[in-house]
Amino acid sequence: MVNDCAEQPPVKDGPADGYVRVRLDLAYHGAEFSGWARQRGGRRTVQEEIETALQIVTRSSELFPLTVAGRTDAGVHARGQVAHVDLPAELWAEHREKLLRRLAGRLPGDVRIYRLGEAPAGFDARFSAIWRRYAYRVADHPGGVDPLLRGHVLWHDRPLDLDRMNAAAALLVGEHDFAAYCKKREGATTIRTLLELHWDRVPVDAYAAQEGSLAVATVRADAFCHNMVRALVGAMLLVGDGHRPVEFPGEVLAGGVRNSAVNVIRPYGLTLEEVGYPADDQLAERSRLARRIRTLPERPAPAAG
Repeated sequence: MVNDCAEQPPVKDGPADGYVRVRLDLAYHGAEFSGWARQRGGRRTVQEEIETALQIVTRSSELFPLTVAGRTDAGVHARGQVAHVDLPAELWAEHREKLLRRLAGRLPGDVRIYRLGEAPAGFDARFSAIWRRYAYRVADHPGGVDPLLRGHVLWHDRPLDLDRMNAAAALLVGEHDFAAYCKKREGATTIRTLLELHWDRVPVDAYAAQEGSLAVATVRADAFCHNMVRALVGAMLLVGDGHRPVEFPGEVLAGGVRNSAVNVIRPYGLTLEEVGYPADDQLAERSRLARRIRTLPERPAPAAG
């Protein structure tokens, strides 16, 4: 899940003098990663793999840290992840033409950078983003998931009613405090704007052995808290298979605390599909606004009576 809850202290916009900010568009299969962010204890992470490869192919004594649009959890995949790195101008000038190919030769097969280039002024991979879009894929075929799809599709052993699930999803769209669906972190807000949440039936992979369809949730928000998507999907699966009424996910949201009936479902069904950014001339302003602490508007007190 994206871990964008923590508020950050003011920072300098853009790269330091003598540095160039480079945008990287990338994808990875999350099964063998302990998430995006570097961790202690030697756990394998996407950030560490890319930073290490970048240091090696540029023959640099310095490690250049990456900033990412959304830090995904262990086991979560990405096809539309975005990051940036600030490189010394002379190093960028020396390596820019061959850097993509050299990284492809150095990186392991479960992470790929498929585009890189100098970022426009004001760009920040994390704070300039205006939304992130995820997909969660579920198979409810009674025979289970095709073996070739198992690494990115969850099997649910009961048939799912997507009309009920979409009715439940509609109650969650908008700006809310999603504390009931997030792993709370000290000093972090759980207020988020859920821009889109709906379920569709899509055919299984053309090369799959079985016929039928997958239930796919599209979840788009300005940002996400830790575990948010997986908890939302878990609540709606309870609605889809008839265990809970349509109103249940909305009632959990209104309750403001974690509900023991809602499971944070497995990570491997979740994929970061796309990150949205404004026009280039709005990047810096978006980055400034995104750093503000969010609050919900106060609701008027009920009239006495």
